[in-house]
Amino acid sequence: MRATCSRNRLSELLRCRGQGQGQFQRPYQLSPVRGMTRGRSVKERSKKKRVHALEVAIERWKVLSKVLTVVEALKKEEEHVTPLKRLEILRPQLGLVKPHKVAHFVRRSPHLFEVCRDSRGVMWAGLSPQAEALVEEEARLLEEHSPTAAQYVTRMLMMSVDRRLPIDKIAHFRRDMGLPHDFRTRWVHMFPEQFRVVRLEDGEYLQLVSWNPNWAVTELEKKAAASAGDANASPPGELSLPFPMKFPPNFTSYYRFRGKAHHYVKTGNTEQFQKITYLSPYAEAKGLTPGTPEFDKRAVAVMHEILSFMLEKRLVTDHLTHFRREFVMPQKLMRLLLKHYGIFYVSERGKRLSVFLTEAYDGTELIEKCPLVRWREKLLQLTGYRGRMKNIGKFDASSDSEGYLLGGDDDAVLDIESENSDDILDDCSISDGSEMELGDTDEFCRD
Repeated sequence: MRATCSRNRLSELLRCRGQGQGQFQRPYQLSPVRGMTRGRSVKERSKKKRVHALEVAIERWKVLSKVLTVVEALKKEEEHVTPLKRLEILRPQLGLVKPHKVAHFVRRSPHLFEVCRDSRGVMWAGLSPQAEALVEEEARLLEEHSPTAAQYVTRMLMMSVDRRLPIDKIAHFRRDMGLPHDFRTRWVHMFPEQFRVVRLEDGEYLQLVSWNPNWAVTELEKKAAASAGDANASPPGELSLPFPMKFPPNFTSYYRFRGKAHHYVKTGNTEQFQKITYLSPYAEAKGLTPGTPEFDKRAVAVMHEILSFMLEKRLVTDHLTHFRREFVMPQKLMRLLLKHYGIFYVSERGKRLSVFLTEAYDGTELIEKCPLVRWREKLLQLTGYRGRMKNIGKFDASSDSEGYLLGGDDDAVLDIESENSDDILDDCSISDGSEMELGDTDEFCRD
C-alpha cells in the first residue's frame, strides 16, 4: 500500500513539473558513460569489441572440452567401457537438454567412441583403438610436462599473499595447466622440495617450501632480458616494463552510444598506464592501496603472469576471480579485464566468460604450442564436429547449445537407445563372461 502511494505521489510530481516547464523532463539522468558502467551487463558492454578469430578459438575449445569430459569418464571405467545409460550423468557437464541424450553426443564422434548392443539389449560405449592410443600418448605427455607444471604451481604459490593456496582452487586449473589426473592424490606429493600439503580447518592447502629466486621473474622480464641479452635474475621489486598490446585489424578506438562517440581505448590513457611503475607479482603486496593506479597495474601483471602459465594462454574468468584475496587483486576484476582490451580479450560465448592473452594468438591459432596443445588438436581432428566448424563464422549467441553440438534437426539425430535402432547397429555381442567386443562403428555412425 505504501509503495503504491509513493509511486502515485512521484507520478504526480513529475506531471506537475512537466506542465510547469511546458514539456516533460526527467528529474535526473545518468550520463552515457555512467549508464554503460552501472546499467549494462558485461556482455552488452563488450559485444562491440568482439574479435572474430578468438571467438572461433573459444568455440573450438568448447567442443574439445565436452569431448574430453566423455573421454575422461570412460577412462575411469574398467576396460574403458560402460553402459551408455550411465553416461547420462554427464548431461549437465555437456550442456545437453532434453530431448537430446549423451548417446547422441557420443554418436557424433565414431572415430573416438564405439557403441554396440549386447545380447540382453543393453547399449555399451567405449573408446575406439585410435582413442586408446591417444589416451596412452596423453599419459606420457603429462608425465613429461610434470616438472614444468610443478614450476608453474610453485610460482603461483610464490605470488600468493600467504604463500599457500587451497588445493580445491588449484584443481580448477588442471586441464588449463596440464596437471595430471591424479593431481590431488599423488602428484602433489611428488615435489616435496617445492611444496607440501597442509591441512587447516577449512580444507587442504598447498604451501610453499622453498623460495626459488630464479623463478621469481615474470614472463615479461624473461622476454625483455632475452632481447637485451641479460640472463641475470634480480630480486622482485618495482617494474616498468610495458605490456604488449594487440588489436584486431578492423579495430576502431571508439564506438557510438546514444549518438555520441565514446572511446574504448584512449591513446593518452594507454600511454600513461604503460609508464606507471608497478610492483612485481612476486614481491610483497600487502601494503598496496586498492584503487590506486599502482594496485591496478600490479593486478594486470598478476593476471598476465597466470595466463602465461596456461597451455592455451586462456582461462575461464571464474577461475581468476576465485583468487582475488590470495593474489591481492581488485574486487571488480572483470571491469579491469575489459578496460585493458589490448592486453586481454574477454569472450562471452556460452554461460561462462573466458579471457585470452591477446599477444599469444595469431588469428585463431596459438603462436607457441606445447606438445599437450598439439595432442588436443589431434583429438579434435577425430571428433565429428569438423563439418560444423567450417561454418563457425555464422555462429550466434546460441551456438553453444545442443543443436550446434549435435548437428540440429537437419542431421536427423537418431536415438540409438530406441527399439527402432536395429538397422543402424553393427553386429557385436557380449560373451557370457561379460567381455564386450566392440565392432567397427563406421556403418552405424555415418551421417
